[in-house]
Amino acid sequence: MTDFKEIILTHKLSALFSKASFGIEKESQRITDEGTIAKTNHPTIFGNRSFHPYIQTDFAESQPELITPPMQSIEEMHEWLMAIHDVVLRSLPEGEYLLPCSIPPAMPASEEIKVAKLDNESDIAYREYLVSVYGNKKQMVSGIHFNFELNPVLIKELHQLSGSVRTLREFQSDVYLKMAHNFIRYQWIMTYLLGGSISADRSYFEKESQHDLPLDQYTRSIRSSKYGYVNKADVHVSFESIDAYVQDIEKMVTTGKLIAEKEFYSTVRFRGANKARDLLTNGIAYLEFRLFDLNPFAEFGMHKEDMYFIHYFLLYLLWIDQDASEAEMQLGKEMNYSTALENPLQPSAFQAEGLSVLEGMLQMLEAIDAEEKISAIVKEKIEAFQNPEKTVAGQMVKALEAGEDKTAWAASLAKKYKEAAWKRPYALRGFEDMELSTQILMFDAIQKGLKINMLDRYDQFISLTYKDHREYVKNGNMTAKDSYIGPLIMENKVVTKKILAENGFAVPDSGEYHSAAAALRDYSIFAGKGIVVKPKTTNYGLGISIFKDGATFENYEKAVRIAFEEDEDILVEDFLSGTEYRFFVIGNETKAVLLRVPANVVGDGRHTIRQLVEEKNKDSLRGKNHRSPLELIATGELEKLTIQGQGYTFDSIPPEGTMVRLRDNSNISTGGDSIDFTDQMDDSYKQLAVQMAAALGVAVCGVDIIIPDHSVPATKVEPNYGVIEANFNPAMLIHIYPYQGKSRRLTMEILRLLFPEMQLEQV
Repeated sequence: MTDFKEIILTHKLSALFSKASFGIEKESQRITDEGTIAKTNHPTIFGNRSFHPYIQTDFAESQPELITPPMQSIEEMHEWLMAIHDVVLRSLPEGEYLLPCSIPPAMPASEEIKVAKLDNESDIAYREYLVSVYGNKKQMVSGIHFNFELNPVLIKELHQLSGSVRTLREFQSDVYLKMAHNFIRYQWIMTYLLGGSISADRSYFEKESQHDLPLDQYTRSIRSSKYGYVNKADVHVSFESIDAYVQDIEKMVTTGKLIAEKEFYSTVRFRGANKARDLLTNGIAYLEFRLFDLNPFAEFGMHKEDMYFIHYFLLYLLWIDQDASEAEMQLGKEMNYSTALENPLQPSAFQAEGLSVLEGMLQMLEAIDAEEKISAIVKEKIEAFQNPEKTVAGQMVKALEAGEDKTAWAASLAKKYKEAAWKRPYALRGFEDMELSTQILMFDAIQKGLKINMLDRYDQFISLTYKDHREYVKNGNMTAKDSYIGPLIMENKVVTKKILAENGFAVPDSGEYHSAAAALRDYSIFAGKGIVVKPKTTNYGLGISIFKDGATFENYEKAVRIAFEEDEDILVEDFLSGTEYRFFVIGNETKAVLLRVPANVVGDGRHTIRQLVEEKNKDSLRGKNHRSPLELIATGELEKLTIQGQGYTFDSIPPEGTMVRLRDNSNISTGGDSIDFTDQMDDSYKQLAVQMAAALGVAVCGVDIIIPDHSVPATKVEPNYGVIEANFNPAMLIHIYPYQGKSRRLTMEILRLLFPEMQLEQV
């Protein structure tokens, strides 16, 4: 037997040993306000479940299955689990939730349970067969499957250093066989610590004769017991070797004891082949562990700390010298069944063995120099062995002993978790460090079933895939639909204006300056005129100063200095009177129009401007770095300059009802308010914006237009407008979550532009 521990320590493979790939499949039931199973069909908002990579249906229409992609760390897997939860919970109809328990407190009548309405008739037939053999009540039990793959480089190193004469594929299978053997032997430890299906209503059983379980007593895990979803007693499959496993599986199907290979329910499955026989050629690629109950105290079904614990528990199964025999595995199964039916508040009958295993884990963690947080988690599990009340089942019993009805208790938790998902509806938990438009786009992509690949998280660069069609997206709306030159044109405000002017669009006159001295020498040209001083190429409204009635030389000098802080070149252009609107163009249509009100506060006659700003900034919609729909209002040099022009300082107390502007530019990125104006805007301006985008050669852009009267149509003779600039990466979030008015789901429009074949609903 290969001594993996010795090889790992001798050859300093500890870091490699700790690396792995992980994936979670989590089943749940949709429930109503009252805590009963929802009778509605799988929500159509999730698109077609036949190809959906993240949201599918298990046995019943009411039973969604959430699937994370395989990830290289527990942290990343947990992030994806959070994100998919957010999508599901915020997409469910009002009054529907996800049950946080494995076994529903009360089962619906058999005739009310709807088998999943899948596209493949054979999948439906298989589920109907399961109903005939096991009944449909047990099919309604939910849990978590934990997928685990060792680092392939580790396996190659172990193979080489062990001197094994077997092929790499055979060796890899041997490694996973050992882990599977030992897991079956010690699976009871997981049931003791993490079991959470402590009771079942009488309605869970089709007939009273099906059980001898006292239903007024709690257990650790009915799901993991003989009363759970298990095969009949005459189904026997050996795990001793792949050959024996394949032979037994095929025999069970041939003799009719199983209708199909997938009917074999084991707490661990070999993965890497569609058919058992293929394992003989392909070997075992990874393992799937299937005995985990939902933890009702974990918002996403399982605590991240428990995921870490499972990870290192699985590593320990490879670390130890033992490779459990068939007899030892059978003992492990019996111990698991016994543990599952124990009183959750009583010590385990196998406490000594459990403590010995966990102490061994601590020794392994010390030897491989694991993070202290992992050792702390294992120590908590040791404490749970000494105090059963700290197990998941023990915590559940204590919670229910408070007297609350189990159905009401479960429903209250479900409502709490859905409320948490809605706390910041514009964000996607797990990815809140990313730019907000990208988060919203990812939300929509997950919802509709587009596969997401994170190419560069910090650069907001992802790919989206539907079947064989792949698109690359940066910053939420920069795509291959635009040429490389398009953003470069729009980045340069001088070039943008020239192109638009050449195409007959009305643009303001301006001067371009490469030095502050040159700009200051021309002050006399602009004295007494309304002007705008701004950087040549920057976005987000940074460095812009607006003087509607002209500027003193002192203020002009400050504005020039501020603009040069943002760019090497600046523009001084005529101020256009009227109201500024943002037109968001996608393809050949203006999808949204926004009125942007400059950063402002309204006086109450009691508070200073500084205090009013602080109070307005408390709005949950406001934040920093474009991770909230509205930006915080600043109190810097530009804001000071703006309020001075109105006769105020930050310590001034403006009269009640008086609006004080802190900026003259209306960018939301500098603290402005967003108001949807799509339906009010005359169509002539929407068409103009589309024509401007076409002139610039882009499919997605934001066009800023000054319009004195939006109700008066634009004509060639009377333009009635002036275009300020075009933006190559316009913020979508300000349209999706406006300060006032109707939401325009532009991220979904981007997906419709990229994947027209999906026929996504109009928004």
